[in-house]
This record gives sequence, C-alpha cells and structure tokens, in this order.
Amino acid sequence: MSSVGYKILQDVLALPENERAEIAARLIESLDDGADAGVDEAWAAEIERRCAALDTGEAVTSDWEDVRRRIETQLLNK
Repeated sequence: MSSVGYKILQDVLALPENERAEIAARLIESLDDGADAGVDEAWAAEIERRCAALDTGEAVTSDWEDVRRRIETQLLNK
C-alpha cells in the first residue's frame, strides 16, 4: 500500500463505525465489474423464499447456542 493509501486508511479507521461501514460498502461496490449480473435479483428471491418458509413454519431453525455447542464438540473431538 502506498503512503497515500496508508494515510487514507488511518483517517478512515478513525471515523465512527457507521461512516466506516458506508465507506466500506462503497469501496466494495466500486470493485463490482458487473460480471455477476442477476445476483442481486437471485439473492432477493432467495431471501423471499426463506422468509416465506419461516412464515409458514416450513423452515427448521435452531438456537444459536445449541449450534455453537455442536460445532465446538465436533471440532474438539477431531
């Protein structure tokens, strides 16, 4: 990273979290070359499908603490 880039990074890291998040989102957006056309629409459809599954009770959910315990158990037993 150039010295100018490093200075910009330091300045940005000193900003409040919400401003850093906005800058990060815009930087990531600037990297999008359009090669993934249709991805946003596909994600929107998937989110709608998952929300509908939750609303109808079709989706099976788990408590985060239970999932975390299972993951830890699996990792520690290997």
